[in-house]
Amino acid sequence: MRPAAYPFSAIVGQSEMKLALLLAAVDWRLGVLLSGDKGSGKTTTARGLAALLPAPARFINLPLGATEDRLLGGLHLERTLKGDPVLKPGLLAEAHGGVLYVDEVNLLSAHLGDALLDAAASGVHVVEREGLSAAHPAEFVLLGSMNPEEGSLRPQLLDRFALAVTVCAPLDPAERQLVMARRIAFERDTIRFASEWSQAQQALQSQIVFARASLGGITCSCDMMGHISFTICENHVRSLRADLAVVRAAIAYAALTGDACVEVQHVDAVLPLVLAHRTREGRRSSLPPPPPPTPTPTPTPPQQTKSESQSEAGGQQAPQRVHERIFTPSEAKAPALDVRLNAAATRGGSAPADSCDCGPIIGNRQADFPVELDLRATLSHTLRETGGLQPRVEDLHQRVRKPRTGTRYLFVVDSSGSHAVQQRMRIVKGAISSLLTRSFKREDEVAMIVFRGTSAQVVLEPTQVLPDALAALEYLPTGGRTPLACALDQARGYLTPATLLILLTDGRANIPLHGGDPWQEALDAAQLMSCNAIVVDTETAAQRLGQCEELAKILGARYLSLEELAQNENFSIVVEPRKPRRQGA
Repeated sequence: MRPAAYPFSAIVGQSEMKLALLLAAVDWRLGVLLSGDKGSGKTTTARGLAALLPAPARFINLPLGATEDRLLGGLHLERTLKGDPVLKPGLLAEAHGGVLYVDEVNLLSAHLGDALLDAAASGVHVVEREGLSAAHPAEFVLLGSMNPEEGSLRPQLLDRFALAVTVCAPLDPAERQLVMARRIAFERDTIRFASEWSQAQQALQSQIVFARASLGGITCSCDMMGHISFTICENHVRSLRADLAVVRAAIAYAALTGDACVEVQHVDAVLPLVLAHRTREGRRSSLPPPPPPTPTPTPTPPQQTKSESQSEAGGQQAPQRVHERIFTPSEAKAPALDVRLNAAATRGGSAPADSCDCGPIIGNRQADFPVELDLRATLSHTLRETGGLQPRVEDLHQRVRKPRTGTRYLFVVDSSGSHAVQQRMRIVKGAISSLLTRSFKREDEVAMIVFRGTSAQVVLEPTQVLPDALAALEYLPTGGRTPLACALDQARGYLTPATLLILLTDGRANIPLHGGDPWQEALDAAQLMSCNAIVVDTETAAQRLGQCEELAKILGARYLSLEELAQNENFSIVVEPRKPRRQGA
């Protein structure tokens, strides 16, 4: 028994998300990617959409651990064992006419994502297994959701989604109160709540049915297509899928509003949904805004530095400000990191280590208790050994999959004012750039946290787009004090079993996190972290405190000075899964 879906029309706010989903309901080719906050209603709204589609419309939730056979289809086990091998449809065939929802689509195995998006684009899925072939219609509304903190989609897959929406939980207390009131009413009496919203639901459903029926009659003039292509080129988007997405979405919007042809207002309404994930500005706007800067407190001697204590003319104390500069990276040598993941380490914060890795199949082997049965190998061995098709335990074979190999490089970078001395930040940036360029592989991802002034800031959410990481690095400002404890505390939220933390700092912590001793709080924050790490000491040789070595010891990290980093051509690191540490451990 499936739980009743929350009415789509009862969703509070989220106008962009609802528009994108309604457009997809009219034209199934408009796949939608929902990206944003946890608990913002992405899954609830997706489930509600299926109830608006013409019956019968199924809502298929694709689990992350799904195998190729479950998604694409495979041999029917029972009939094959009886000597009548046939293909069994997978989830792609079952989703025909309905909604296929992939939660945390960014954590889906790459080969499954490719197959899924190919079927979603063509509307037909062909299953080929063990010499058998079958074709199934696969016209479904494809919805994907993701939390940017868990990592990004590969650019090739990202572009296959026609529309994208950044979903943020409302911060207006009145709006949140309305959300709670409706949800509680729904949970207490589902039937009554559905009845209250039935008229609005029927109106939306009728609108979708009418729009689908009129979709083929909506025209888009050559002039309007020219306007669309000009706008896409103005935004420096190369993929032709963007032009097609705008045309299809504008036609669907015109059908929803009952218009006979596409006008400028239809195009303007859908353009943000098409460009949100295809331009650098759009991808940046999908991230939560950084917290507003906090005024830096006036330092007291002896910690006061020259750059922080200068006065304006007339001898009066100047208003306190952080003197920030942007240093371009200099050329710097750094080793290539040969990171090898333990088999239990997996990428993504919510992708747990699993006995059945969902990578592509690369072979099979005999197993008394197969995790994933390889039917062909099992039957072949049975037939060869016994002449029949009744497998024994010794005939069982399981599939062998390629393990995931992606590493999350988490850079935590000290950009405080001490790195402006002798323009040391140029070398720091150059070292990070060289490390990334030499070490980054296809399935890797990188995130970056920078600390200066009074706080730490995530300047790059986990991404597989290396140019975005290098661009974020180049424009990092330098100046202010050193809130090391804050940075380490924030970094804990980005650790996964396959994370390699690379901390670059001089260790001169002077801003506390909880009002205590800044250095001790930094050590306490490090004590709570359990990760594979490298600490790169950026302290100058002239005035050394040597605190980074102590920090590396607490982290269980490899310690290198910035100069030693440049002397290494490469070194290997085996990333082992580690259990989280507890307070006081």
